[in-house]
Amino acid sequence: MKAMTDNITNYFAKIVMIGLMIGGLIGSAEAKEKVAKDLKDKISAASGATRVDVIVESTADFTTTLDAAVKGAGGHLKKSYASFKRFRVYSLPLSAFKNLAKRADVNYFLIDRELRQQGHLTTTTGTGAARSLNGANVLDGTGIGIAIVDSGVDPNHYSLKDADGVSRVKASVDFTGEGTIGDPNGHGTHVAAIAAGNDSVAGGAYEGVASNATIISVRALNTQGVGTISSVLASLDWIYKNRTNAAYNIKVVNMSLGGQAIDSYRDDPVCLAVRQLVDAGIVVVTAAGNLGKDADNNKVYGLIHSPGNEPSAVTVGATNTFGTDVRSDDVMATYSSHGPTRSFSVDEEGVKHYDNLVKPDLVAPGNKIISAQSPDNYLVAQNPALSAGVSSSKFKEQMTLSGTSMAAPAVAGAAALMFQANPALTPNIIKMALMYSAQPISGANNFEQGAGQLNAVGAVQIAKAVRTDLTATTALGANLLTTTVPAANSTVAGENFAWSGGMIVDHTFVYGADLITKYQNVYALGKLLGDGTVESDGVLISDGAMFSDGVLISDSILTANGVLISDGNPFLSSGVLISDGVLISDGVLISDGVLISDGVLISDAFKGSQFAPLGLKALNYGDQTAKMNVVTD
Repeated sequence: MKAMTDNITNYFAKIVMIGLMIGGLIGSAEAKEKVAKDLKDKISAASGATRVDVIVESTADFTTTLDAAVKGAGGHLKKSYASFKRFRVYSLPLSAFKNLAKRADVNYFLIDRELRQQGHLTTTTGTGAARSLNGANVLDGTGIGIAIVDSGVDPNHYSLKDADGVSRVKASVDFTGEGTIGDPNGHGTHVAAIAAGNDSVAGGAYEGVASNATIISVRALNTQGVGTISSVLASLDWIYKNRTNAAYNIKVVNMSLGGQAIDSYRDDPVCLAVRQLVDAGIVVVTAAGNLGKDADNNKVYGLIHSPGNEPSAVTVGATNTFGTDVRSDDVMATYSSHGPTRSFSVDEEGVKHYDNLVKPDLVAPGNKIISAQSPDNYLVAQNPALSAGVSSSKFKEQMTLSGTSMAAPAVAGAAALMFQANPALTPNIIKMALMYSAQPISGANNFEQGAGQLNAVGAVQIAKAVRTDLTATTALGANLLTTTVPAANSTVAGENFAWSGGMIVDHTFVYGADLITKYQNVYALGKLLGDGTVESDGVLISDGAMFSDGVLISDSILTANGVLISDGNPFLSSGVLISDGVLISDGVLISDGVLISDGVLISDAFKGSQFAPLGLKALNYGDQTAKMNVVTD
């Protein structure tokens, strides 16, 4: 038996080496395919006269020359964006792409796909403890704007008013074409109240995290909870243009929505738009998706949604708290999507190059969350059991939803508290602190939970300690804190636990006290946390110009033992992820229970009926049953 195991292990190692060699030989020298896979399939299957709405991405800002060329090929301009000048939406005949793709000023084409919705909180997340860290000036999100890109927000709900009874929804805009700025679907109001609901209903039982934050409703999803890439781009474009409006002070964006992550984050226009917002100083929180298991309840890997596959975004998975305040019984929600990201680019030889990023970044409570219910909404009409029945007033009623949609706004609210505690923070410092202070869940690996579960009190503690005079010239290794080093543990609901002590970056995780005691160059605007790692032939090393010597890099993805991010059992070598997907993914399943893969299947996400393109939708696991329904994935 041992000999057989050794042979299998050697065979696996050879596959790894072949993958690394192939990756090294192909590299980035080959030009990439400019047409997204689903668009290419449509071109092959349909008549050349068939028209399709597409996002045309130029290599730089759109020029009049390129515009004229697209129109000359039969294109009709449908939309352009003031802030994202590389993207335009055209209606084009399928026959046009062959010649347009030859142009040097064209970077990528993709279909204007649909997007859809992704669904005791303050105690179990440590929010209550975090609020008291600021003494008499309670941290509740006051003055911080959270933009909710969703199905709209009902401005009349009592959960979303201030102490004087005035709505905190300071702006409502619609990009669905339905001409309404309310929330006929119900998802967006529920999400907004998780991030920023007050304690005016049911004695504060369903209070949100940043309970007095300003809310900006940016409606990208229609009554059925469906939108498109172009509607989401229009939403992010509006946010970017209005980010400096003092009345809004938009510092956080929540996107509890997603679509199939087909295109590499380097080409996906929503990912690129998210990056532009983050580079401008805005934290963007996204839902991981609800495809953690297949129709037979088998665990599936590799189905993180877009834009959750964007490395600058804070991608959030969901936990099940079983309705208790204590965290010791919390587990991963089975539906929460697992990494790695399987978005890809294709070179001219037809070879796929997968992103394979470790995601999610962290997780938060998302199962059976009770939050605000907008009146007469689509979700409750489809499933009346979702209504929680806590009030006779339609403007105080609550509903129950589950999903990574419900986990993401808890993290968005925590980010708002951190900005209130220290307005000088960069998005990358906030992302680091959220992960560094998270609590690893025992028995869950990094593809399931990232760095661990949200710990709002720990994250705010780090935020308050960070110096406020950081600049673009702050030296690597300079003191990051103005106070003594925080004890790397927190007490929530009477339980004390250790912080993870690290953070997810690209294809691995890094750890060490230097992450919170010394300034790292990856914390600057315009940088990615993963910029501190260098990958070469499957080996990870630290970039000494970006990370100080005290930052350690893991060579494995671990299954946590519930203590530190660096503790636990090896689940998968980081070298597997760097090798461009030529291994246990793509139809090869090793399940003898001996190898380090231990039966893990990394899905292509593009094969099989249950993984057929679902569009961009609200990520919402509505009825908490084994089957996914009620506008779910």
